[in-house]
Amino acid sequence: MSKKKFSTEYLKKLGLPYDGDVMEDNIIDNDRWTITHEIVFEDKGKFYKTRYSEGATEMQDERPWEYENEVECTEVELREVTIKKWLPIDDKNKEKDNDDLER
Repeated sequence: MSKKKFSTEYLKKLGLPYDGDVMEDNIIDNDRWTITHEIVFEDKGKFYKTRYSEGATEMQDERPWEYENEVECTEVELREVTIKKWLPIDDKNKEKDNDDLER
C-alpha cells in the first residue's frame, strides 16, 4: 500500500477539503462534537484517500487538519466491486420460487 505525506499547507492550496479535485467525500463517523470525513482527491494524476474532522455544530471551533503539519494519505484507484446484501424477500419472487419448486 503506497502512502504519501502532504503538508496541510499544500492540501489547503489545492482547495481541500471543500474545493479542489475532490472525487468523493463521505461522513464515516460522528459524535456530539465532531464529524469525521473520508475524502478521495486527485493530485498530479494520482488519487489519494485521507480523513479530516470538523466541528459538528457552529459552536465547535474545529477545522480540518487544524493541529497537523502533515497528513498521511493512501494512494487509491477506482475499481468495480461486487457486493452481497441481505434484502427482504419480495412476495412476487417468493411466489415464483414456490412455483418453480412445484414443477
